[in-house]
Amino acid sequence: MRPFVYLVALLTSAPLSCSQQSLPTVDYAAWDTLLKEFVNAQHRVDYAGLKKDATRRLKAYIDALGQVGSQPLAADQEKALLINAYNAFTVGWVLDNYPIESIWSTSAPFTQARHRLGGKMVSLDQIESRLRAMGDPRIHAALVCAARSCPPLRREAYIAARLGEQLDDNVRQWLADRSLNTFDSARAQAEVSPIFKWYGKDFDSYPGSLEGFLRQYAPPDAKAALGERTFQVRFKDYDWGLNDQRSGVHVGGPRRYRDEPLPALHQYFAMKRIATQAQVLVDPAAR
Repeated sequence: MRPFVYLVALLTSAPLSCSQQSLPTVDYAAWDTLLKEFVNAQHRVDYAGLKKDATRRLKAYIDALGQVGSQPLAADQEKALLINAYNAFTVGWVLDNYPIESIWSTSAPFTQARHRLGGKMVSLDQIESRLRAMGDPRIHAALVCAARSCPPLRREAYIAARLGEQLDDNVRQWLADRSLNTFDSARAQAEVSPIFKWYGKDFDSYPGSLEGFLRQYAPPDAKAALGERTFQVRFKDYDWGLNDQRSGVHVGGPRRYRDEPLPALHQYFAMKRIATQAQVLVDPAAR
């Protein structure tokens, strides 16, 4: 792939600065109600029911996100709004194309600037980049890209007043789900989501780096058994199948989407890694 393409990837995933975009103050109640109504205890989404009964309600919330804000938001307000926006835009994009078997069945799901936020057209990657620039690795437990291997989609909206508590809880729920992350105390080994590999740099600043993060939020029994021992970290496969409550839905294409077998996915994450490296080269603050 030519260097020009990598440059495009860097530019399209660059975080938006506050001077470029004024975020609106949006009432989270509508999004909160939709999550409670259409996300089950297993954190799967009833896309069929949502498309049938609540498309207008979701669109109204998404339209509100598109309005231009009148004043800067406090840091936690901005973070909560961006997480809610990322998840709502993702659900909305899935509904626009539903039924599908994976978000990767759609066109450029993460890189296309098709979502209006604060009066600007942005991509999911741009929202993610803006959140990553805030330096809180817990956001990776809250952003849900509509895949079965994603962290749990929380059944409530994120709000500034409780954001730290909500993020801590979602990280713990994520690490406690043995289908996504496992801790083998006897072997002093953790086998975790590849999200921790793809975004490894984000965990470097956490006390103890990735191992320290995992130790902090691991299930209580695993944390007690591991003690202060050093443990090996390995990474699971990633299932890109849709996080749909309906089982056995088949619309064509492979039944399971993982990071390794699909050239498009492999290329996509390679581009993200190159973009991160290029940002470090051009921005000393990113080092």
